[in-house]
Amino acid sequence: MGASTWRRHSILWALYFVQGLPYGFQVTALPVYLRGEGVSLAEIGWAAALSLPWMLKFLWAPWVDRHRRGPLGPRRSWILPLQGLLAATCFVASFVIPQGSLTAVLVLVLAMNLAAATLDIAVDGLAVDFLRPDELGLGNVAQVVGFKFGMLTGGGVLLWASAWIGWSGLFQAMAGLMLLIAAVTLTFREPAVAGDAALSSLGKVLGALRGSLAGRGFGWLLLLVVTYKMGESLADTMFRPFLVDHGFTARQIGAWVGTWGVVFSIAGSAAGGLLAWAVSIRRAVIWTAVLRALPLAGLWWLSVSEVDAAGVIAVTCAENFFGGALTVALFAYMMSQVDRRIGATHFTLLAALEVFGKIGASTVSGMLAEATSYSTLFGIATVLSVLFWALLPTLRRPRADESEGLGPQPIEP
Repeated sequence: MGASTWRRHSILWALYFVQGLPYGFQVTALPVYLRGEGVSLAEIGWAAALSLPWMLKFLWAPWVDRHRRGPLGPRRSWILPLQGLLAATCFVASFVIPQGSLTAVLVLVLAMNLAAATLDIAVDGLAVDFLRPDELGLGNVAQVVGFKFGMLTGGGVLLWASAWIGWSGLFQAMAGLMLLIAAVTLTFREPAVAGDAALSSLGKVLGALRGSLAGRGFGWLLLLVVTYKMGESLADTMFRPFLVDHGFTARQIGAWVGTWGVVFSIAGSAAGGLLAWAVSIRRAVIWTAVLRALPLAGLWWLSVSEVDAAGVIAVTCAENFFGGALTVALFAYMMSQVDRRIGATHFTLLAALEVFGKIGASTVSGMLAEATSYSTLFGIATVLSVLFWALLPTLRRPRADESEGLGPQPIEP
């Protein structure tokens, strides 16, 4: 891997890291905060709907794809202002959260998700522009691992540190990191990407997207993307409250789930990318999907037996490792199916569908847990992950279209 490739991947890693900070706070730290404030399980489940911008971002993705004529570069003219907006929102949250207004905190988390989701559109487009087909496995490691390092920081390290710096300090630390990455973003000059002029209007972007959606096999691709995380999300949303209700502290949860869990998720993501590069993307998806169901079964077993620290750590690490491997493999598969002329729009649509499946499962998880039990919920999650295996034969070869020859351009210093 040459110096230019390493630089491209490093820039992508940093940009996805920024998006992972607020998302890590929501999925790991926010449930702990809300449960500590006496919020019910059903309401914690509904709080997952704050991720709605990640599901709806495809609605404004064509506009982002169309307007690529800024002074800082086609994608960077979106990226830098959105990074600043994210940092500003975190600073505001750091002053609001001590006031104890749950409504204000939730509104600010929603605003963070809106800014981060729009940022993701531009960064996804940058990734599609720069990554060659043979780089997708390793390139998606930068994408997913960068995002997860952000989650590790926002939902793990900073949650653990909140015992000393408080919730205000957590948000201020996130804002500082966002500004640091914004400074890094200023250090490179984004080149023009070949083929931009071919889709110079919003109508042409939408027309190309309609053609892609009408293509053979899109229905199977949609079903794959929507359902692959449903079982995992159903279990993960209630796992933190499950630990709180069994007497574990925020510091323990931050260390085990938010830190060690994400570390193993990152390791799994790297393994999934290497697997996709070594044996093919399709085989990587199949193998990791099969293995991912095993730790979910272990989570169910934990819920019907004695809950101890060793069991929690073991299940957390295994589930995050195989879940991380599957995520990278499937994201590489998604990127292999996009039309590169509308990379941001096409990939954003697929990513939004992926979030739709996760949010749907997360939203009903609290009601299902209250109506039945934690063990029933985790059992259903395991069954859904096994049922996903039935869709694996529908996996297709990488897309071949007129834009496939658009190779990556180097990021210039």
